[in-house]
Amino acid sequence: MPALVNYGGDDFCSGASFYTNSTDLGRLCSISSQVDVYGSPCKRSRNIASFSFGESEFEQNKQPSIDVLPDECILEIFKCLPGSQERSSCACVSKHWLTLLTSIRKCEYVSSKVAKDNVGSVLDDVEMVSSDDDAGHLTRCLEGKKATDMRLAAVAVGTSGRGGLGKLFIKGSSSSCGVTDFGLSAVARGCPSLKSLSLWNVDRVGNEGLSEIAKECHLLEKLDLCRCPSVSDKGLITIAQNCPNLTTLSIECCPKIGNEGLQAIGKLCPKLRSVTINDCPLVGDHGVSSLWSSASTVLSKVKLQGLNITDFSLAVIGQYGKSVTNLKLCGLNNVSEKGFWVMGNSLGLQKLVSLMITSCRGVTDASLEAMGNGFINLKQMSLRKCCFVSDNGLLAFAKSVGSLECLQLEECDRITQSGIFGALSNSGLKSLTLVKCTGIKDISLEAPLLSPSSSLKSLFVRNCPGFGAESLAMVSKLCPRLQHLDLSGLYGVTDAGLLPLLESCEAGLVKVSLSGCLNVTDEVVLALTRLHGETLELLNLDGCRKISDASLVAIADNCIFLSDLDVSRCAITDAGVLALSCAEQLDLQVLSLSGCSRVSNKSMPLLKKMGKTLVGLNLQHCNSISSRTIEQLVATLWRCDILF
Repeated sequence: MPALVNYGGDDFCSGASFYTNSTDLGRLCSISSQVDVYGSPCKRSRNIASFSFGESEFEQNKQPSIDVLPDECILEIFKCLPGSQERSSCACVSKHWLTLLTSIRKCEYVSSKVAKDNVGSVLDDVEMVSSDDDAGHLTRCLEGKKATDMRLAAVAVGTSGRGGLGKLFIKGSSSSCGVTDFGLSAVARGCPSLKSLSLWNVDRVGNEGLSEIAKECHLLEKLDLCRCPSVSDKGLITIAQNCPNLTTLSIECCPKIGNEGLQAIGKLCPKLRSVTINDCPLVGDHGVSSLWSSASTVLSKVKLQGLNITDFSLAVIGQYGKSVTNLKLCGLNNVSEKGFWVMGNSLGLQKLVSLMITSCRGVTDASLEAMGNGFINLKQMSLRKCCFVSDNGLLAFAKSVGSLECLQLEECDRITQSGIFGALSNSGLKSLTLVKCTGIKDISLEAPLLSPSSSLKSLFVRNCPGFGAESLAMVSKLCPRLQHLDLSGLYGVTDAGLLPLLESCEAGLVKVSLSGCLNVTDEVVLALTRLHGETLELLNLDGCRKISDASLVAIADNCIFLSDLDVSRCAITDAGVLALSCAEQLDLQVLSLSGCSRVSNKSMPLLKKMGKTLVGLNLQHCNSISSRTIEQLVATLWRCDILF
């Protein structure tokens, strides 16, 4: 600062332009106005008469310039600016000034008293105020072409006095002007309140930028790295050394991150609660097991996918994962039956509530039974693409886990109808989901051998072609308390199979989806509205091409609480829309008529009438409705989100 006060160069008023490049200035102001840098409104310039004291002293029409000052002097001036608004105004002047401002850390701005002592009489007429404390309330998201270093610099300067930046999400692109270490370093120096950082697809950000974040943002709690090929263990180690408050870590497709980085995290981040590691080839058993190196670990949510780990890692999780409540294991090809068996028999996962296993060959009947015996508090279980699990393993698991409430089976082709209904009869399941299970075939089972399930309230059977009339008959006998029914994609289901099920549901159906059930007719809808019209809230008939206006008339007459109706690709006409609009008790919020080619412009006043309650309307592929009619609807139903 003394250099500024005692500066006596001849070029202080040399007449150089205040702005070095007017084109860059306009572009910068345009960019910053869309991000966070802001400045005072421009005032009209005053015309001041020129006074000439001779050619040797002053030259006419020349203006003073500050750009001739060394950067060190300008930095000292910037450090004495009263507050964030003044700093933002200076940032709008040029890219050079913006760059200088981002090089100043928040702690380097002087307080009012220190500023007055330093600048003396030069700034006596300036009212100095201390900068506002960052609280970390603001969230910023930069995606695609908007994710650049200049925008990050503007965010760093502009958010300092407006609540403080708390969350930053950057989703880069393949552009050559994407985010680099420079932009991330600017955020680190200007936003020490940062608590959450997500970096997606930023191949030009490496250890240097991440290290700056670690050194300046000690409050960091969440770090999400996805497709960051330049970040290695070195950057992750710096995070571990400087961010003890880290609670959430997600690493996906980062080929240079391995065991050393995870070992540092496990050792130095005692508050870590959630970890996701996906497709990182250098991560092995030593890295995963080190996450439980602390005896007082509070790690509760773990997702491991596509890693080169073995049975050893699962044994460690089963022994020391005493705080784990949610566990997801996907694509672990090197883990055998022994690993899952040991994880279950270690009895360390006593608090496990939710377990999801996908594409793991080590899951067999024996290992599934062991997990059932060890996870005594498990409530949610999902098995996807586990081809070695059969009815025997499923029955043993269902019997041993008395707390199980939700079961999802997807592409488990060895499980048959016998295993499904046996599990229902021997457990307290509340929700059962079956997706693409081709092993389920319609066979006639002895119902007296199975006990009814009074707890099952939700049944979702999607794209299981073998689930037909016999299976529906078993459901009607075993599940009298159903409230949510989803039979999407069961093109073999007919009215004869559905009607007994509708009559057996004693509690009243609330949500029903028959999407893709090609053979369902109006008879089913008439029975559904007659039996469950007083409880039905959602009805999806998408693709049921045999459904006509008669169904809409029944819905209008009997349904009281229906708020979501989808009749896309049905045989609906304007007459059906008229019936819906005349129903006084019906307050639809979402209506889908997509692909209903027989609904025309005549329905426009009817849709306007229903628009008083609608918040969503789908008119895609309604070829008989003109674009002009849709434009009128959009202008009239301004509260409604219309798809066309």
